[in-house]
Amino acid sequence: QARLVESGGGLVQPGGSLRLSCVASESIADFYVMGWYRQAPGKDRELVAQIGSDENKFYPPPVKGRFTISRDYALNTLFLDANNLSSEDTAIYLCFASTGKMAYWGQGTQVTVSF
Repeated sequence: QARLVESGGGLVQPGGSLRLSCVASESIADFYVMGWYRQAPGKDRELVAQIGSDENKFYPPPVKGRFTISRDYALNTLFLDANNLSSEDTAIYLCFASTGKMAYWGQGTQVTVSF
């Protein structure tokens, strides 16, 4: 059973940047897809970035051009670089990973964009 632990959230001013990290308890090469979702109060959970085992990346329109997903196999870590943040980006950010047979979620890290 893989474990995912996120970090890097916090309070940032509008226009600022954050780097989120997600450390896996096993080799991330085992996952055919990894990514980040977010959930704001009163809203549905939404995908913000996804990376496949072929390194193809997907970003939905609200974050495209501002967010970048990447991973470091040596560190077994998934990253999300979030730039030009606005209040609309305030949410809990959750890491996920799937082997195709099993899906795993982290506990999430809070990102708050405010003055």
